[in-house]
This record gives sequence, structure tokens and C-alpha cells, in this order.
Amino acid sequence: MQYRDVPRDYSLVGRDAAEAERLGLASADWYRSTIDRPALKSLMKRTDGPAIRDTVIWFSALGAFGFGGYFFWGSWLCVPFLFVYGVLYGSASDSRWHECGHGTAFKTRWLNDAVYHIACFMILREPSVRKWTHARHHTDTIIVGKDAEISNAKRPAKIVRMLANLLTIPTTFDTIVSLFRHSFGRLNVEEKDFIPEMEHHKVYRVARIWLLIFAGVAALCFVTGSILPAVFVGLPTLYGGWLQLLFAVSQHTGLDEDILDHRLNCRTIYMNPILRFIYWNMNYHLEHHMFPMVPYHALPKLHALIKDDCPTPYSSLLEAFREIIPAVIKQQRDPNYYVVRTLPSRMDPVGHGQYRHGLSAATAE
Repeated sequence: MQYRDVPRDYSLVGRDAAEAERLGLASADWYRSTIDRPALKSLMKRTDGPAIRDTVIWFSALGAFGFGGYFFWGSWLCVPFLFVYGVLYGSASDSRWHECGHGTAFKTRWLNDAVYHIACFMILREPSVRKWTHARHHTDTIIVGKDAEISNAKRPAKIVRMLANLLTIPTTFDTIVSLFRHSFGRLNVEEKDFIPEMEHHKVYRVARIWLLIFAGVAALCFVTGSILPAVFVGLPTLYGGWLQLLFAVSQHTGLDEDILDHRLNCRTIYMNPILRFIYWNMNYHLEHHMFPMVPYHALPKLHALIKDDCPTPYSSLLEAFREIIPAVIKQQRDPNYYVVRTLPSRMDPVGHGQYRHGLSAATAE
């Protein structure tokens, strides 16, 4: 049975945004697994140590592989060094801005802010804009018309755009256009919906600073007669961003919409230590959404405490994509299709059948 016969309106100011408000889906109460209060308080404790260690390793690796790329520039030997440099620049930065944006990575605020702004620049996430889109994403996760970061989970997915984003081409183009618009002091209608007016000047200031930096890199390339400066600043966002796209798509794509239970619209995926370092443990994505104030380094412990109340985690990123790819293909023909996650109990999850435009949940294969 299909619960909806018209295309969803994913804009933040359209039909489905108003419908989400009417149905009580916006800023609603979400299901949370039961956890001992002292244990949760312990997990939420912030400390500088793990993030300082991981940030020193990250910057040291960037320096080492960047130097290797520079030293061997002009020969094929530079390729493996720049490949790793690109991933550390264009993919690892995604989890860094994210965690520091939550203010949980470090205990010291200025360290969170510093790494947040550096990582935002590296992956081209405008810091003031992302601060508010991500707050909305956590408040209204995959609620159609309310979630400002739902792009990778839309039904049906734009497959060509998704593939092009393996080189982050569409998102980079969108950000450059946005930077020019913001540098002239303009926000679009959706941005005005989620960015408080008192924050507008920050958006404009950052856009102007970033454009000056990119102009400086371009000028340095022209003066030196070499593309090398851009290979280290700017271009790694393109050639190194493929892994962060795989991570991003694995989080929610193919799962349920308009459901007030993160167990049904988020994936937890087991990964090896290298991927977990790059991703800063965001592979425990269900846990992160359910308890967003738990620092990244405590997520494995949180997972151990609530896993019996959650669907079985995916054993690898490959296993997750074995589910995601067929789901995305099926959604091209049937946008109402979604993957149903199996819960450990038969109880009807919060919101399922209660908040779906007044109808019971759609039947999915």
C-alpha cells in the first residue's frame, strides 16, 4: 500500500514543511533507548585529551603526506601521497567540523571553534550556515520539509548528482555560488528560515574571507606558473572528498522518512580503525543521533550500552551499500519504498503509523 501518491516537497518552505508542522513532526519528542543516568552523564563528560591526540595525528599525517606529494611532484610517485593527503583533507575534515560543531570533541571551547573553522574551510561547509542546518538536522532528522541536510536521502535520489559528488563537483559548485551570494550580503529564502538574523553578518564575513583566500591561491598559481598551490589548498576538496560521500550516503539513504525513531532512519556500521579515525566514530550514527551530546570518542561505549535495544549493526560499509544501492534503484520507480529495519521487540516504534500524514505506515518489501 502506498501512503502517498504525490511527490514529496523537500524544500524548507513548501507544502510538506507545513504538513510536518500540522502533524506535530517538527521539533517533536523522539524515542530514546533507556540508559542509566549516571552512565549517560559519564559518557557525556568532555575532555581535551582524545581530540588533541587525534588532531595532532591528523595534522601530522597531512604534513607528512603533503610533503611527500610536494617532494615527488612531477612524477607518478606523488600520486599515492596526494591520494592520502586528499582523503585526510577532503574527507576526514567532514567529521571534524561535524563533531567540533557539536562542541563535544574538545572540552576547551576555543579548540572546538578553531578546528571547526579549519575543517569547514577544507571541506567547504560554510560555518555559520552549517551550524544551523545541522541543528535542524538533529531536531528534525529526515522529516520532509524540515530537515535542511536531507539531500542524500531524498526519494527518488538524483543518481547522476550523487555519482558526480564522488568528486564533490555539484556541492562545490553550489558552495561557490553561495559564497558569492553571501559575499554580497544576500541569503536565500530557505537560509532565512533557519539562520537567525543576528548570525547573518557572520555568514557574509566568512564568505568574503574565503573568497579572498581562494583568490590568493589562484594568484599564487599564476605567479609560480604551477597548479601546485591549488593541489594543496582547494582542489583536495574535490579529489579527496569521495570517502566522505560514501560515509554520508550510508547514514540515512534508503531508510524511513517522517519517523520519530532514530533506530529506523539511521545506520550504525562497524568499521576498521582507520576508517573510524577518518570518520571520528560517526559510523555509530544511530547512537550519535539518539544522544548527540556524547563525544565521538565515547560512542563505542554508548553503543555497547544500547545495542540490545537497536537493530543489528551492519558488519561493514560494503554490507550497508549492498542494501542502499538496490533501495535507491527501487525508489526510482517507487518513491514510497524504504528499507524496514528490524527492531529487537514487536512494539510499534514511536511515530510509526501515528505520524505519517494521518495514515498507517507504508508497506515495504
